Amino acid sequence: MTRDRRHNVRPLDLRLVSRLLGRMAFWSLVAAIVAISLFPFYYALISSLRPGSSLYEIRYVPSEVSFANYVSVFREQPFALSILNSLAVATGVVTVSLLLGVTAAYALGRIDFKGRRLLLLSILGVSMFPQVAVLAGIFELVRGIGAYNTIFGVALSHLILTLPFTVWVLTTFMRDLPKEVEEAAFVDGARPWIVVTRIFLPLLWPALVTTGLLAFITAWNEFLFALTLVLSPERRTVPVAIALISGASTQELPWGNIMAASVTVTVPLILLVLVFQRKIVSGLTAGAVKG
Repeated sequence: MTRDRRHNVRPLDLRLVSRLLGRMAFWSLVAAIVAISLFPFYYALISSLRPGSSLYEIRYVPSEVSFANYVSVFREQPFALSILNSLAVATGVVTVSLLLGVTAAYALGRIDFKGRRLLLLSILGVSMFPQVAVLAGIFELVRGIGAYNTIFGVALSHLILTLPFTVWVLTTFMRDLPKEVEEAAFVDGARPWIVVTRIFLPLLWPALVTTGLLAFITAWNEFLFALTLVLSPERRTVPVAIALISGASTQELPWGNIMAASVTVTVPLILLVLVFQRKIVSGLTAGAVKG
């Protein structure tokens, strides 16, 4: 009897050990990915809190905390104005992208017309062009309409990056919505605009939050167009303002100020993601399952 019990227990013990080792390996991998992802931001944060020459010392835990770099960023240049400029540009880009994206997605996702697939492929192809390839054309367009060195010109250029992506994603979500709801609304006498605004928008709310947040992050972090189309310091956005931070001499960069500015403009994005994280997950998984 004793030998039979031992013989039956050993395979069970091996399974438990293998499961335990598998879970340990999985969580170790997760911990490594999280540490690698968060370490650059953590190091930027502790570097922004270091005073003076201690910036050049390799320390992973700050021995002294100072907010002098943050005060210096806002005192030596109009960085607060740059934040407002970026906020205005990103908010305007998201608003226009969602408005045009929803209406275009309804036409492309719910109405069957000739050339629809070609138009969708063209929209997707526009988003594949690198920024440098369209920079000259955007510059001539913005200068031609008199929007050079203005916030409007920067926002207009950012739409080229966000609008194709927004239209493509919202079209995918719009196509998966049940047709019975739309047909019932048409039977009751509703017009397409009423169907889009009062029926589809509540159903598209997770997708709108996801695409809107991604468009906001893209417009907030865009650098090349903002650098090319703006000359005045009071009209710069935060990526350009950070890139143009300089010290007393051209050979010395104020890394403390640069780190403080980078942390300042990254924190709002982290807060937005934390606030809307449930909607983001819902938006990313809404089109995965039909029925």
